[in-house]
Amino acid sequence: MVSLPAVARGVIPAIGAAVLFGLSTPVAKWLLGSISPVLLAGLLYLGSGLGLGLLLLLRGASGKTSDLREAPLRLPDLPWLAGVVLCGGMLGPVLLMVGLAATPASTASLLLNLEGVLTALLAWFVFRENFDRRIALGMALITLGGVLLSWESAPEAGGLWGPLAVAGACLAWGVDNNLTRRISGGDPLQIACAKGLAAGTVNAGLALWIGAGLPGPLSLSFSLVVGFFGYGLSLALFVLSLRHLGTARTGAYFSLGPFIGSGVSLVALREPVSAAFLLAAALMGWGVWLHLTERHEHLHEHEEAGHEHWHDHDEHHQHAHPPGVDPRGPHSHRHRHERLIHSHPHYPDLHHRHRH
Repeated sequence: MVSLPAVARGVIPAIGAAVLFGLSTPVAKWLLGSISPVLLAGLLYLGSGLGLGLLLLLRGASGKTSDLREAPLRLPDLPWLAGVVLCGGMLGPVLLMVGLAATPASTASLLLNLEGVLTALLAWFVFRENFDRRIALGMALITLGGVLLSWESAPEAGGLWGPLAVAGACLAWGVDNNLTRRISGGDPLQIACAKGLAAGTVNAGLALWIGAGLPGPLSLSFSLVVGFFGYGLSLALFVLSLRHLGTARTGAYFSLGPFIGSGVSLVALREPVSAAFLLAAALMGWGVWLHLTERHEHLHEHEEAGHEHWHDHDEHHQHAHPPGVDPRGPHSHRHRHERLIHSHPHYPDLHHRHRH
């Protein structure tokens, strides 16, 4: 089996997550014609949780040995998972719906670009993830491209509480993204399933409580399927990318989602391509290029540590194996890392969260 470089193992899932989420956006907008916004959010998340739960059951019945699976979540992971579910699955969606109810659409679209910015700022200044001017400029260019895409009209004036709620939702998701990184060595399907079920239950319950009516069987089924791909599989890929790239870099690639959704909408609706769209494409392309061509290398130390995650035998994984674990190819088992000092190109992945 050919082992992909770390950048490919991180970038490919991140862009895959952005594509799935971006494609789901125009479909979700179409579904809003027959389903209330709060209820649709709940159904999309429920589709995510239920679909991934089914995948977990099928995988469990497949008979694969434990070393061929992703590392399951353990007891020390549960506080981090609880934070992910609380911030990203409960607070974020509820604050967004409250904010959208009191905020003009043009203003809300611009404010939603705060998620990527806040994710990066929290990663850099609170969780101490490494960055330099090149990465910061790339993030700024991608964010600016997103602002251009969402600038359908001049922001409208309105009350203060609505925009604050939308900004609060972005902050909740920024915290969620950084907390998810702490457990990104665990099974992405388990993480995304737990978050989807929690968010779906909260949002659907809130929608029914405020009087939303259930859609017909066809719209209901379609919403669940869209949620499975656009929210479930997308989040699982996002977690995989966090493992290899860290939070800020993964968030930058994921910010391409609105651009992908806009491009699909232009093709599907056969609308003319605007100058703003082309400028946004140029800015985002420049930002992605800055990230893809990053080279961060210096002498660094790996402290002695033990953990469990999916891995193969690279320079960081030279260890003995328990009986029954096939060391050939990628596998998962509990292993220890000896203290190591060396220099090579790296990203803020599971094994490179050192000080600079």
